Amino acid sequence: MVFFLSDYGTRDEFVGVVHAVLVSLAPNVVVIDLTHRIPAFDVRAGAHTLVRAVPHLPPGVVLAVVDPGVGSSRRGLCLQCKGDHDEPTFFIGPDNGLLVAAAELVGHGSIDQAFELSPQSSKAEPSQTFDGRDLFAPAAAALCRGTPPQHLGQPIEVESLVRLFDGVVEHGRMADGRICLRAEVTWVDHFGNIQLAATLDDARTAGLSFQDTVSVTAVVESDLVSQPRLPRSLVPEGANLRCVQTFADLDQGELGLLADSNNHLAVVAGQASASHWLNVASGELLVLVW
Repeated sequence: MVFFLSDYGTRDEFVGVVHAVLVSLAPNVVVIDLTHRIPAFDVRAGAHTLVRAVPHLPPGVVLAVVDPGVGSSRRGLCLQCKGDHDEPTFFIGPDNGLLVAAAELVGHGSIDQAFELSPQSSKAEPSQTFDGRDLFAPAAAALCRGTPPQHLGQPIEVESLVRLFDGVVEHGRMADGRICLRAEVTWVDHFGNIQLAATLDDARTAGLSFQDTVSVTAVVESDLVSQPRLPRSLVPEGANLRCVQTFADLDQGELGLLADSNNHLAVVAGQASASHWLNVASGELLVLVW
């Protein structure tokens, strides 16, 4: 099985062409599309999505392409990890931080082997702008046919892989003595739920009881850069979140805080978009205060 993620979108032919290459080179392959709506060029969003997805995938090949460096000197990768199954899971994609966190999650903290991909395409002159078709899909198909990963390229040191910074999670106290937890927004889903980098364990470490009501604000832009004339965040002053266990605990339009299905804190709204009401996007910082 191949689990395919990209920022290609579905308006153009890119996803269909990669499917066609996979099927032509490995006729019995089953391709499951995780998503192709990662924001364009957003490697961090793609990496977070893989981390959320891989605990639920059986062994196979994860083909992930969010690749703003296509055509540059960045490496193409094949990573091999051994998880809870006898069969390994392979990760195919660019060496830009997209794959590593998910691969280590499957491998319980380690990656067994890493290889720099050599071209597998039969085309005499593969494109410099479509590695999903010409480099990554042929490598994924080769693995599906039983080709050993060491036949796909040269081994490289796992320590040399590009890694992304962890999401921001900090806790402390406000000047008035209240406890605060500052966390990066890692994902805004289709429903407008705002997932934070902070987990339920982070909340417990900071002393948050889910019997509390939490106020939320965003970091003032001038706190991040030395330009005090930049506007404040659009998050309303004094917005309150009721800590709940489920979406159904909230009244329609009411803002709340819960631990989501990935065990991360999420700012949500009852049958409404919390992102819309709070004007928040991925990559911003929220401060929870109680």
